[in-house]
Amino acid sequence: MTMENNTSDEIRDVLPDDLNAVDFAGPHQFPNNSRRRIPGVMYLVLAAVCLLLWITFPPDEAVLVNEGMLLAAILLGVAGLISITSGWRMTIDEKEALVVATKAVGFPVGHASAQQVWRGLRSKPTWRVLCYSSEEPPRQRGLVLVDAVNGEVHERLVESNPDVDITSGEGSSEVAS
Repeated sequence: MTMENNTSDEIRDVLPDDLNAVDFAGPHQFPNNSRRRIPGVMYLVLAAVCLLLWITFPPDEAVLVNEGMLLAAILLGVAGLISITSGWRMTIDEKEALVVATKAVGFPVGHASAQQVWRGLRSKPTWRVLCYSSEEPPRQRGLVLVDAVNGEVHERLVESNPDVDITSGEGSSEVAS
């Protein structure tokens, strides 16, 4: 029995066109954190149903209602309150965060990128912006945390770029291990 290796007959996995991110051109839309309020309301409704069942049917007489209903009502209520109170409405998008960060670092920015992160117990949305100066190679870099709700700068770190030899302006060939 001989096996022919014919590559034209091979079956290959192909990503559907609508999921191929390589060919996507256009602005990326970050989801708004205020969507967290929707499951929060659902948790509160379920908590109310569990509490109503626990009150209506005494646990010592009902078969399906016991002390677990009260515990479920409490846990769902807490989860609902946390979801609702952490559903911040973002008013600053990544482009506005880049503008705020450019003003905060104090040097002309060349390359920059923004990443959405969350801070604190109530998960307040924050933009983490990494900036490099406009020289080639960049001589300075900065990291700025911008509040996505009100645009305040939480933290700012500016330093000379350790990958660039300041005296010659050339990129360093040393790699830190």
